[in-house]
Amino acid sequence: MRVDFAGGQGVSEGRQPASAQTWLQPGLTCWRRERAGRVAVLHDGAAYFAAARAALLRARESITLIGWSFDPRVRLLPAASDPEAGQTLAELLRALKAERPDLAIRILIWDMPWPISAGNDHTPQTVRESLGPEIDFRIDGTLPFGACQHQKLLVIDDAIAFCGGSDFEVNRWDTPAHRDRDPRRRLPSGEDYPPRHDVMMLVDGPAAGALAELARERWRRATGESIAPDGTAAADPEHDPWPETLAPHLTDATVAVSRTDPPLAGRPAVTESAALYLASIRGAQRFIYLENQYLTSPVVARALADRLREPEGPEIVIVLSERSPSGFDRLTMDGARRGLIAGLRRADRHGRLRIVAPHTQKGRTILVHSKVAIIDERLLRVGSTNLNNRSFGYDTECDLALEVPADDIQGRAALRRLLYGLLAHHGGCPPEVFAKAVEARGSLRAALDDSGLMPGSRLCPIVPSRRGPVARLVEAFHLGDPASLADAWRPWRRRAVLRRAGSGDLSEFEPASQGEALGAS
Repeated sequence: MRVDFAGGQGVSEGRQPASAQTWLQPGLTCWRRERAGRVAVLHDGAAYFAAARAALLRARESITLIGWSFDPRVRLLPAASDPEAGQTLAELLRALKAERPDLAIRILIWDMPWPISAGNDHTPQTVRESLGPEIDFRIDGTLPFGACQHQKLLVIDDAIAFCGGSDFEVNRWDTPAHRDRDPRRRLPSGEDYPPRHDVMMLVDGPAAGALAELARERWRRATGESIAPDGTAAADPEHDPWPETLAPHLTDATVAVSRTDPPLAGRPAVTESAALYLASIRGAQRFIYLENQYLTSPVVARALADRLREPEGPEIVIVLSERSPSGFDRLTMDGARRGLIAGLRRADRHGRLRIVAPHTQKGRTILVHSKVAIIDERLLRVGSTNLNNRSFGYDTECDLALEVPADDIQGRAALRRLLYGLLAHHGGCPPEVFAKAVEARGSLRAALDDSGLMPGSRLCPIVPSRRGPVARLVEAFHLGDPASLADAWRPWRRRAVLRRAGSGDLSEFEPASQGEALGAS
């Protein structure tokens, strides 16, 4: 199937200058906006696991974990000399509970159906046995059949909260070095697992309080039990579970929470994540940087293609895995992205598009699992939302986004450092060297195209492969990647649903009025 992205809304129609309005509009592109005294971006699993451990050790009143998956055998600080050294997460949580009996520890994980759960060598029952009876472990089976609970939140004392792309699983830990072989990257079976890139965000203050409220609502929906907000720990100025050695990247920022939530039991759909992607892509002036596990959404692809056709549009850099690790994802997600990448390259009339995949020093594929967007040194977005159909209308998702005002020189410099740091890391280049090259050339793509600066063996262009008849069928109907309840089990409806969504019509995703749906909690 040839993908030309026809029918998308032209970005020049009604697009206002970047300074004219905020992209973060409660009731449309986000649920709410709250202040955070500190914001930190945690680059890869080693940073997240270490920060999470430090925060857990400081917990006084409550620990609430909402996730897609969970393995109690995770070691937050694996040792190079002995991967089996150090506490498992289950051992740490049990020790915390024994030391502080009043500490409430709640874990809510998606009720993963077969065959997705077929590769797990533990069950909900074995997880409960590992954690012990004092820790409240539940599974969430309340979503529509086939939809998954994909939000990833860790809230400590309602005072700080993590949000992003990573779960506590045994194959999530890695350092930014992404070594070809690292003895700490071991499964409980003793097998090694591939290098993996992920990103989380940590916030405090009212922004953390908003995520705590979201976590309590998820718990109520899944269990029928209401949790009272923490009354003392979050309000105590002397109590700070923020990791002591972690310096924030931004301070005194306004942070928005953007969600996806499918309609269920009279509750309207929430499609803030899709709306924010469309608004920021259409409003970008200088560059759009995306790194994501998937690129299968025609809604996003049409918006990007519109920008590429403009003579003076923004640069677009997309970082993806060269290929997915599982056979199912290679057939469905990688299969669907072939046509989208080919279509984007056809739309790239002015040579502003770069779609690349990172590799280790010896050429091993690095799995990109992060969900990050940085746009115009203005918007930073980190969360669980993939650039696929189901993340925009079928699964539950949660992203944090902050928008830096034009006159906030320090904030814009912080976003620039984060952007340069991510790209330099992917290309195996020192961040300060890459930053100087971009500033000197005035272009991200000019720095990326410099093989002396960014070796082609480290950050390689993704070339769409030839597609056989099965792959063409999967691509044509986005099999395995539903957009909403309307097409979940009716793939013949999917193309029409996606065409309307790309034009800004989200009615298929939300049976109620858009304002009511996006404002619902």
